[in-house]
Amino acid sequence: MSANQSPAGQPPTVTYDSAFLKACRREPVPHTPVWFMRQAGRSLPEYLKAREGVPMLESCMRPELVAEITLQPVRRHGVDAAIYFSDIVVPLKAIGIDLDIKPGVGPVIANPIRSRADLARLRDLTPEDVAYVTEAFGLLTRELGATPLIGFAGAPFTLASYLVEGGPSRNHEHTKALMYGDPQLWADLLDRLAGITAAFLKVQIDAGASAVQLFDSWVGALSPADYRRSVLPASRKVFEAVSGYGVPRIHFGVGTGELLGLLGEAGADVVGVDWRVPLDEAARRVGPGKALQGNLDPAVLFAGREAVESKTREILDAAAGLEGHVFNLGHGVLPTTDPDALTRLVEYVHTQTAR
Repeated sequence: MSANQSPAGQPPTVTYDSAFLKACRREPVPHTPVWFMRQAGRSLPEYLKAREGVPMLESCMRPELVAEITLQPVRRHGVDAAIYFSDIVVPLKAIGIDLDIKPGVGPVIANPIRSRADLARLRDLTPEDVAYVTEAFGLLTRELGATPLIGFAGAPFTLASYLVEGGPSRNHEHTKALMYGDPQLWADLLDRLAGITAAFLKVQIDAGASAVQLFDSWVGALSPADYRRSVLPASRKVFEAVSGYGVPRIHFGVGTGELLGLLGEAGADVVGVDWRVPLDEAARRVGPGKALQGNLDPAVLFAGREAVESKTREILDAAAGLEGHVFNLGHGVLPTTDPDALTRLVEYVHTQTAR
């Protein structure tokens, strides 16, 4: 089934004709849809208030809190889609991996995975492991109505990097040592993670996600040849596992200008572009048959209204000939961003692109 069909041949859902899903399907839109990665989070004072005293991982497991945080940017900014509030390591925590998200550091793994014996710790994920996700999606889809809700997961390479390194890494030396030094163990690790990731996305789609995004935050550290040989099969497995649902599949990575064509080849319907590559050039690299998402530099939002509008205009002009375009930042909203700048940006894009 293609992303142009409603799931499982059923009648179109209430979100089916939204500007966001139309753009993902490369159909005419009433205006260019806008949403922001990390729109639900640290830039909003209401988020900080809601999260006060609640550790990050715990906040991801409280359905009512998740729903409130996910809805906050929709209420404030008028974005065209909500993205489920969670973290890419949630499915790993759900299957029993000893990890924590440490403020100012990120996910930290108590016992990194670096041997074949360690693979046994990565069991299959079941819907029961993440029942709180299903509950939160139920709350959200009822509240959002015709506004699409995006589900997401971390891609196998990025999850593997956290697991092998034991936390965030600048050079990924342990990850690359395993990938180059024991290619079969590496392939088995990514295949296992692909299964876990696919199961996590299926839970979200079954619960009401209108689209899903696979984040490969660290894959820009690889060359195209290494990506094709050592990562593409696992990412493709994830996308193929959810292809029958008929929901748009988005793929995004940071520093992936040299990998854009491969990200689309992995099975995405929409390829996310960071700010380093103009959208018209990104379209050339990705090739026909894909929508693009992006790609304002998040730091531009600190430059004042005139500069923001000028840079946004450049992006909209570069996107003019695209088959489909979803406006977004080239990475996540920075924590100290003025929320009003985001609200103005949404309004500007909507006004400038109204058909």
